[in-house]
Amino acid sequence: MATTPGEDGSRRNWTFLTNHGHVLLAIARNPTARLRDVADEVGVTERAAQAIVADLEAGGYLRRTRVGRRNEYTINSKGRFRHPAEADQQVGALLALFAAEPAGDVTADR
Repeated sequence: MATTPGEDGSRRNWTFLTNHGHVLLAIARNPTARLRDVADEVGVTERAAQAIVADLEAGGYLRRTRVGRRNEYTINSKGRFRHPAEADQQVGALLALFAAEPAGDVTADR
């Protein structure tokens, strides 16, 4: 898991998205990426990335297709989140959020 500095300078081992979410986003950005590259981007081992992809595939969130010597991934953007609090939402909305262009500096005072 990535370690990020907290506001008080301490090191915290958490992020808003799980490694499963990060792997799904990495694959959405590059559907032909090697798992080695996905693992590097997410900050996990290649073996962990393989296990996460297997979980996502078993859960129906993505499909793996062999193209020559590489894999190509297709994401099921209509898949629903697993947690009951978000079960009415599709993962495609999350992917679209991170694929969108940044809106610039947004402050809470607006």
